[in-house]
This record gives sequence, structure tokens and C-alpha cells, in this order.
Amino acid sequence: MEKLIEIDKKALFFLNNLGSEQWDGFWLVITKQLYWAPFFAVLFYLLIKKIGWKQFGFFVLFLALLILATDQITNLFKFSFERLRPCNDPAVKEYIRVVQERVSHSFFSGHASNSLASTTFFFLIFRKYYQFGLLLFLFPLVFAYSRIYLGLHFPSDILAGYIFGLFTGTLFYRIYILFQAKYFPLN
Repeated sequence: MEKLIEIDKKALFFLNNLGSEQWDGFWLVITKQLYWAPFFAVLFYLLIKKIGWKQFGFFVLFLALLILATDQITNLFKFSFERLRPCNDPAVKEYIRVVQERVSHSFFSGHASNSLASTTFFFLIFRKYYQFGLLLFLFPLVFAYSRIYLGLHFPSDILAGYIFGLFTGTLFYRIYILFQAKYFPLN
């Protein structure tokens, strides 16, 4: 376990120290969900064109439930593990660029879990209609990297969040398909 923690710290040092002050503002924007709204508005528009408003309402309901469940379970993990964020860890913060600070816990990343869960769910529906669906996964990669850049998460926090997000996104997609077939079959 000590070896994994050491690898995690070295990966953090490398990835975090790729940054520079001139890019800090950019990554502070990237890390905020609100600034991604135009990206999602375009995706929602493209999806509405293919599935219609009724199906889209059903999709949004499941997406909201997915984000709620993923976020709350992520918080349960954070409060159970109580891992310090890199910006608060005395053994680490001297070796990284701390661009932003938070007092909450680190393991695992809510940004990573929620972004990959929603992207997975969206992709599994979107892929039926558009060939470029895999490009959607650029969003969680960039979004979650911002957390390492800012000094808020260890790479293992991101990886664990990705694994959990992949699981919940796939699970909710399967439940969505079952409910859709029963209550909102496609014409």
C-alpha cells in the first residue's frame, strides 16, 4: 500500500507541476460546472432532435437521479475515508502548486465521478444517433484534470471517481432502458 501511495504522490507532483501561473485562470474556469453549460446545451439540442421532447424529459429525469445518487454516494465515501486534499496535506502541499483550496475531503473526486457518470450515461444513449459520441469523454478528462492542476485531488481520487462514475453511469443507463421500454417506448 505504501508503494501505491508513493506512486500516487509522484504522479500528483508531476501532473500538478505541469502548470504555470499564466494558465491558472483557464483551469479555474474549466473546473466550474457552470461554464460547461453551453457544451451541454448543444448536446441536449442534438439529443432532442433525435429523441423528441417527451423522451428528452425522461432522459433528464434519469440524468438528475444519476447525478444525485453519484454525488451523495461520493460524499459518503469522502466522509468515510476523510482523506486530506493535497492542498491541505502537510506532507504534500510543499511540493505542489496550490491554485485553489478547499476544506472538504479528497477521496474520491466528485468532479470525476459525476462527470464520468453523466458522460457514460449520455454516451450510451447518444452513440445510437451520432458517430462522434466517443469525443464526449474529453469532457471528464479535462474536467477532472483541473482538480489535479489546482491541487485539490490526488490522481487516485480521480481514478476511483472515474471507476465509480463508469459503474453508476452504466447502471443508470440499464435501468433507463428498462423503464423506457415499459413506459416510453420509442416509436
